[in-house]
Amino acid sequence: MTTTTNAAKPAAGRRSVARTLFGTGAGNAVEWYDWAVYATFASFISTQLFSPADPSSAFLMTLAIFAVGFVARPVGGFLFGMIGDKFGRKASMTLSVALASLGSLAIALTPSYATIGAGASALLVTARLVQGLAHGGELPSAQTYLSEMAPAERRGLWSSLIYVSGTTGILFGTLLGAVLSTVLTVEQMQGFGWRIPFALGALFGFVALLMRSRMEESAVFESGQQTPASTQAGKPRLLADMARHWRQALQVIGLTVGLTVVYYVWGVSTPAYAINVLGVDAKGALWAGVAANIVFILVLPLWGRLSDKIGRRPVLLISSAGAIACYFPASALLQDSALQLAVSMSLMLVFIGGFASIGPAVYAELFPTSVRTIGVAVPYAICVAAFGGTAAYLQAGFETWFGDAGRSYFGFYAIAMLLFTVITILTLKETRGKDLSS
Repeated sequence: MTTTTNAAKPAAGRRSVARTLFGTGAGNAVEWYDWAVYATFASFISTQLFSPADPSSAFLMTLAIFAVGFVARPVGGFLFGMIGDKFGRKASMTLSVALASLGSLAIALTPSYATIGAGASALLVTARLVQGLAHGGELPSAQTYLSEMAPAERRGLWSSLIYVSGTTGILFGTLLGAVLSTVLTVEQMQGFGWRIPFALGALFGFVALLMRSRMEESAVFESGQQTPASTQAGKPRLLADMARHWRQALQVIGLTVGLTVVYYVWGVSTPAYAINVLGVDAKGALWAGVAANIVFILVLPLWGRLSDKIGRRPVLLISSAGAIACYFPASALLQDSALQLAVSMSLMLVFIGGFASIGPAVYAELFPTSVRTIGVAVPYAICVAAFGGTAAYLQAGFETWFGDAGRSYFGFYAIAMLLFTVITILTLKETRGKDLSS
């Protein structure tokens, strides 16, 4: 029976389970760390890699390049999705973490604007595109691998590891920022302190690369490779399979659009927004981000376990409705205090956690094995690039362009995206415990 196959390798022993969880989690944490420290240190990057003549414009350009990194995600999703569905989930995951670490190292070593002028900005764009390519493949590959390795009856709980590990990477980056801003002066942070997190990201990536090289391949993927249909697999067949599952691809986009906007705002960029737009002290804002992300990590497995008991759709609806109901109260609470920042972020992340914890399982349960990685990767990356990548820029830009009303305008935009997600949830069939071997 497939459920047995699906759980075969985790059941083989504690060491196998440990390699699966730690290898997946470590690589995922490194990529999210690399991605998040850019947003966390955006205010410092803008002073070093862009012209100092107009600080506000430099900061907006730094956030725009954050969005540019997302442009490469669909390409990365397609490339690594094909690798994952043809050569294995492990191969895709290993290559993606190596590429992300290379991008992080490049940022750490980029000369300042004062040294090479506009070349510094160009090098930053290149490094971000490399990281975008890698991250476009990492998340769908890791989600697919973990969902296939998990016992069917605990897939929701296991899938929460994706955001637990990813948020741990974000948390470490934010904590590192808080520590560095505490022990270093503003001049030191602008001079060299902001480079330290990117150099560490490259080092962590090498460790994760070693861990992933020792992981086992998904039993579900290997059994699928042995079927007669899979022996005919190739690029034409893969593209045809993707075309046949266009409805599921649209569902991935609909499910992701609301989550990606509110997550990148409340889980990643809000501390930088509070520092640059609301005037919150940098040290306090970064510590507030640490506290909120700890809350997020704690609620993720609770939501995941709940979905294994009551189903995916109820959890998705509860969390989405909660995020909509709390958006404006949380936004109103966010003023010029680090404590208010911590409370408002925590409130939103509790409800965002419901969707984030089981999203990997829901995505995997939509597609058959033959196109599970690329079927998720391409529409997911397109959606995150279009909406997640622009969220931080729009959040800051609305405030700049429309003054005090800008925050409300952005709030309406975010809620509209969440309503698209709610509508999509209503089109889903319940997939809790679904057999993934088909």
